[in-house]
Amino acid sequence: MLGLKLITAMVTPYNEKLAVDYDKAAALARYLIANGSDGLVVSGTTGESPVLSQEEKIELFTTVKRAVGPEVKVLAGTGSYNTRESIQLSQAAEKAGVDGLLLVNPYYSKPTQEGMYQHFKAIAESVSLPVMLYNIPGRTGVELLPDTVVRLAETENITAIKEASRNMDQVSQLKVSLGDRLSIYSGDDSMTLPMLALGGSGVVSIASHLVGNEIKLMLSAFDNGDHAQALALHKHLFPMFKGLFITTNPIPVKEALNMLGINVGGFRLPLCQAGEKELEAIRSLLEQYRLL
Repeated sequence: MLGLKLITAMVTPYNEKLAVDYDKAAALARYLIANGSDGLVVSGTTGESPVLSQEEKIELFTTVKRAVGPEVKVLAGTGSYNTRESIQLSQAAEKAGVDGLLLVNPYYSKPTQEGMYQHFKAIAESVSLPVMLYNIPGRTGVELLPDTVVRLAETENITAIKEASRNMDQVSQLKVSLGDRLSIYSGDDSMTLPMLALGGSGVVSIASHLVGNEIKLMLSAFDNGDHAQALALHKHLFPMFKGLFITTNPIPVKEALNMLGINVGGFRLPLCQAGEKELEAIRSLLEQYRLL
């Protein structure tokens, strides 16, 4: 058995003054683990990392890790476009007790492949934690190409990649070049099943905030060789996977959680509340899955 993993990219709860609500973050972390998640990413894109201070991130790392205990893996989103600051935050995350790091492509600055190689290598070598690379060109403006990933895989503690390019040939090339040396996780819920077929190890999910147990069933069905059941679950979940992207992530998932009474608060600018039509669509989606 592969032991396919469901990791949730956790939202960051705020109070009515848009300060980070650490008590609610702890409660949400425990809720997610009780509902299918094997691990958590804290302060990733879904956690609104660009608008969190370094101090808030470190407190979140500490709070969530303490809440879920030693058996649950917590990955800290410590990557940015500033290598030096990413190293400092990664070292602080290690001291906070997290189990690994998620390092996104350096955004905005648009580095070359050599620049990305040196960036990720420098961060990884500054800590002893396992590192998951995160390729999401749609948000960062740069793509981490397979040849660069192969070079990075020579760094001992770079052990996984979250692949969100939606390019299945790229995933295939990684498997051809690296075999099982690097675990590949889907960065898009809707691409999870196709990536499992190519040898993927699981998903870093957003929809698992709402349908974690069903996603876990899909992973387990595939892992057990019941591909027909895995496909049936994928088709059942597909409207949810797509519906949570009717506007910029994490707006829909936070609005959905609030509708369900799991109060995670609002948004720090430049993100803002969903519009009326979007809220109606989110409510309809929750009703479709009998969550409301």
